[in-house]
Parts: sequence; structure tokens; C-alpha cells
Amino acid sequence: MANEIPPQIERPQIERADNEGGLASVVRLMLTAVSFLLLLVPITWFFAVKIVAEYERGVIFRLGRLQGARGPGLFIVWPIIDRMVVVDLRTVTMDVPSQECITRDNVTVKVNAVVYFRVVNPEDAVTKVLDHFRATSQISQTTLRSVLGQSLLDDLLSERETINGMLQKIIDEQTAPWGVKVSTVEVKDAELPQSMQRAMARQAEAERERRAKVINADGELQASERLAEAGRIMSETPATLQLRFLQTLAEIATEKNSTIVFPVPIDLLSLVADTMNQNLNRGGSGGGDGGGANLGRQRVHVGPSPAPSIVPAGDIADEMTPPEGKPPLEPGSREGVVS
Repeated sequence: MANEIPPQIERPQIERADNEGGLASVVRLMLTAVSFLLLLVPITWFFAVKIVAEYERGVIFRLGRLQGARGPGLFIVWPIIDRMVVVDLRTVTMDVPSQECITRDNVTVKVNAVVYFRVVNPEDAVTKVLDHFRATSQISQTTLRSVLGQSLLDDLLSERETINGMLQKIIDEQTAPWGVKVSTVEVKDAELPQSMQRAMARQAEAERERRAKVINADGELQASERLAEAGRIMSETPATLQLRFLQTLAEIATEKNSTIVFPVPIDLLSLVADTMNQNLNRGGSGGGDGGGANLGRQRVHVGPSPAPSIVPAGDIADEMTPPEGKPPLEPGSREGVVS
């Protein structure tokens, strides 16, 4: 009993120890909180600071509500209550897979294309469509089949720019609410069946033959017109024909030929015949007056034979009566002098 502490001495000491332990626990708790905050600040800044490139935009959502697009550059968002979606503004080149289409003239073709588009409104590209890239691809395929189904095969092969413009206009109108701008659509390749390729080759060959025949006929027509004009000019001026003969002889002489065939013009033969007739006519008219000067000449007629004349029977009898001292002439014979 002598070793026991009195109650009045133990109670204040116990209370003092309890107070010191509670204060120490509070201090420890505060130090732990401050240390946690000091460690949390760098992590918070790592998630709060955002950097967006020049060709990108960041669409901010705060507690699910759209706040707008930010960028380019550095900006701060709230780590827990803000969410950012990055949108690329560069032009995208998208290949449209090969589509099997039936044209308006019932020809089956396989056509592929390429589409160039870019995002012009990042807010609409995020909020109004789930995936603007896939949506643009699908609308491009369906529009390609629709437009080619309303076109002829000849238009597809020859009017390619018109079809490209039509595709670009239709696709751009459908993607405009999504904030996507379609700048260019190009049809790359049109694959035709083998039978159609052979038919087109035959058609092209027939067209070339037709053009060749038309060109040949036009050349013949122009040559005939020139020849007719040349003949008219030569008929008006006969000297040109002689000059043409001389030119032909000069061309033949340059080739060193041993035989030269020179044509005689028909006009020259007619001129010789007319000259002979004129000389004979003058000689016959002078023979009746000159008597014995033309007795030894025989008259030659050049040209058509004169029409036969009717002689009275009395004249024929007088002609057949012989003169005195000569025997009578036999019928059918005539007297004349031939030199």
C-alpha cells in the first residue's frame, strides 16, 4: 500500500498527456495534408495546362456543356470538371473504294474516286456527328453511285470535269452541317467490261475510216474544181497550153530519159485541116478561068462528103453523047484527067 500513488496526483498528469497526444495528432494530420497538396500541385498542373498546335483546335466541355474551341497555343483547363477534344483542321485526302455502278445506258462500270475535305467548324464536327471522317466517306460512296447512275457512259469518259463538279457540290451540301468543307472530288479510274472495250475499239476504228473517206472525197472535189478552173483558163488563153507543154518537156529532160513522147494537140490538127481546105478551094475556083493551068490537078475534098445532086435525064444523055471523031462511052464510065 505504501507504493500506490495518490489519486489526486495521477489525474492531472493523465489529462496533460491526453492533451499533448491530441495536439500532436492534429499537427501530424495537417502536415500530411500539406504534403499531399504539395505533391498534388505538379500533377494538377500537368493535367491542367494544355498546348494545341497551329493546325489544331481544342473543343472544351465543362461539366458536359460546350464552352467553345480554343487554340492554338497554351491555355489552362480545370483538371476534373473540364474535358477537351482536339480537332485537326488540315485537309484530308480520302480514297473512295471502287464502286460498281450501272449508267443510264445500262453499262456496268467500276469507278473509284478521291475526296479532299477539311474541318472548318470544329464545334460542329464534334457535337453534330460522331465521326466526321467515316460519315464523309459513306456519303461520298453513295453520292458517287447515284450520280453515275444518272449519267451516260460517254459523259463519264468525256465530260469528267462536269461529273466531278456535280459530285463536289452534292457532297459539300450534305457535309456542311457537320462543319466539313469538301473542296475537290476527282474520279480516278473507270473500269469497263472487255466486251465494251472491244465495241468501243471497233467504233473508234469505223469513225477513223469514215473521216479518212470524207477527207479523200473533199480532196477529190477540190482537185476537180481546180482542174475545171485550169481548163477554163487554158481555153481562154491557148498560149498557156503551149507553156505547159514546154514545162513538161523541161521536167522530162531533167530525168535523162532516152525516149520522149510529145503529144500533138487536137487543135493543131484541126488548124492544118482547115488550112488545106482553104487552099483547095482557092485552087478550084482559079481552075475554071485558067483553062489548061489546072488540067493536071486532081481535086481532093477534106471534110464531110457533099450531098448528092439530082441531074436531069436530058443532061445525062447529052453528057454521054460522044463528040465527033470519038467512040461512044460505056455506061457508068466518065472521062477525066488525073495528073
